[in-house]
Amino acid sequence: QVQLVESGGGLVQAGGSLRLSCAASGRGFGYSAQAWLRQAPGKEREFVAAIHWSGGGPYYGDSVKGRFTISGDNAKNTVTLQMSSLQPEDTAVYYCAARPVASVTASQYPFWGQGTQVTVSS
Repeated sequence: QVQLVESGGGLVQAGGSLRLSCAASGRGFGYSAQAWLRQAPGKEREFVAAIHWSGGGPYYGDSVKGRFTISGDNAKNTVTLQMSSLQPEDTAVYYCAARPVASVTASQYPFWGQGTQVTVSS
């Protein structure tokens, strides 16, 4: 069973930056892709970014390309999402997620953490 724990959310002004981290445990052969998803109030869960521990990717959602960067530390089993040029529309609960192969479809991730709130004020 994969366990994912997010940290690093908070409140930031528009144009600012935040860094999210995800600690993964229990990762085995079947869960080699890790991703960040987000869900804003009243909206469906959205794909943000993904990376393969084997080196594949990264992959980004269109709304965050050029502003967000995903990276992984295989030795520490952590995945980081560096978010820059944040806008109010980036406000959401951000989830770390895992599946065997990276997908840009949020609903295809069977495992995710408890989420961390990111709020961007205008």
